[in-house]
Amino acid sequence: MTYRLVIAEDHNLLRQGLRSIVSGLPDFSVVGEATDGKEAIRQALSLRPDVILMDLSMPGMNGIEATLHIKQRLPDTRVVALTAYKTDEYVREALRAGADGYVLKDGAYEELVTALRSVANGKKFLSQDVSGHLVTTFLRRDSAPAKATPWGSLTARERSILKLIAEGRTNRMAAAFLNLSPKTVEKHRASLMRKLGLRNVAELTLVALESGLIEQPGTVKRLFGGTQGDAAPSANETPRLGTAAGA
Repeated sequence: MTYRLVIAEDHNLLRQGLRSIVSGLPDFSVVGEATDGKEAIRQALSLRPDVILMDLSMPGMNGIEATLHIKQRLPDTRVVALTAYKTDEYVREALRAGADGYVLKDGAYEELVTALRSVANGKKFLSQDVSGHLVTTFLRRDSAPAKATPWGSLTARERSILKLIAEGRTNRMAAAFLNLSPKTVEKHRASLMRKLGLRNVAELTLVALESGLIEQPGTVKRLFGGTQGDAAPSANETPRLGTAAGA
């Protein structure tokens, strides 16, 4: 059986590298590509793929929001989240949205292939580094009182607006993107800044960077590591998915 796959990734180089990887697999066929969350939703509804390889940090609507929308309308479509972030909050948000797999961008080639095949066959998959981190976090929390975090108090809408403002959009631009009124966006923006104790856009942007909602500029490198002029990996090296810090 050949599984139909859509790749959602806003970095052209990484998306092309992923297409090259998947196209080399006998049991997968790339049927579509997307560069943001909204386009990923459109591709999913139009093409009805078996699996979507979803970058979690894309401009505008991110991969977590897109995953939530897709799984609500196409529950049988499997989603593999692809990101550089392994914090427990980020992982939980992706899983709550319905992601079936979670793979790190600096993981090995074999891990991505295993993830794709696992979720295509109805199983769940977590990167080894991610699962180990979650177990460690769980054990620590089990021995200490649980603490509520300000981030956990944000609504999905507030997180969407935080991301858009951090990307440099005005209230009016964010309102147009989300099909809301500027006053509604302003209200949500004031609420999220109060919850997080933020005073200005600079602090808001820093929070978005630290949480993985937006990427640090200039962090994406070649798919298999290195920069221009670096030696190519030897035949004995295990290729990596990308030393990209983008999520």
